[in-house]
Amino acid sequence: MEITEIIQDALAYPINNIKAFIIYLILGIILGIATAGTVGAVAASAAIDNVLAALGSGIIGVVIALFIAFIITGYELDIVKYGIERNSGAPGIDIVRQFINGVKLFAVEIVYFIIPIVISAILAVIFQHWVSILIAAILGIIFGLAAFMAQCRLAKTGDIGYALSIMDAIDDISRVGVVKLLLLLIIIFIIAFILYFIVGLISQWNPTVGGIIMGIVGVYITFFSARATGLIYSDV
Repeated sequence: MEITEIIQDALAYPINNIKAFIIYLILGIILGIATAGTVGAVAASAAIDNVLAALGSGIIGVVIALFIAFIITGYELDIVKYGIERNSGAPGIDIVRQFINGVKLFAVEIVYFIIPIVISAILAVIFQHWVSILIAAILGIIFGLAAFMAQCRLAKTGDIGYALSIMDAIDDISRVGVVKLLLLLIIIFIIAFILYFIVGLISQWNPTVGGIIMGIVGVYITFFSARATGLIYSDV
């Protein structure tokens, strides 16, 4: 697909799948409530010097928040998969599978971002300062794009081993096209920046209304970017 086709499809996708959009929005609200509740419970327990209560509230809250966050991430992967398949529909909720896929993606991203950090740290000891910075920047870009491809590989198959095949993920970059991939990421960033800038102006006028719209726009951008990610990988 051409970039223009991808962007047009991705921009319309959240609106064409409003039911899934609302489901995802509700998950986000639940995550926000769980996070805020955790912070409040810990603060209240700390205020009365109850260390055990603060620790218990913190652990329970973090577990709940992570559980919901991984479900949300797994749901995003399903949107990517629908894009890869060029399926115009939207995923439903499958808590167990989406939670597991969310955990898998978290593990995959750790691997893809730890490797360049470790290599850059070693090279920083060996080479001069500017050389190590240059190499670190190049590695960061390569592994960042490879992680982008790994997300698509995981969404497509659900196989963490397939996603962690780093050389194959790097090869996928050339299959998609480096220029095409970078152009898509730049366009996504510009669209997100414009939308958030507009919401920022609204927030200055009315913080409450701005906060609500901010949440809706955040979900819209997530749907849009996940759909675009899947579509650009659909030709691989």
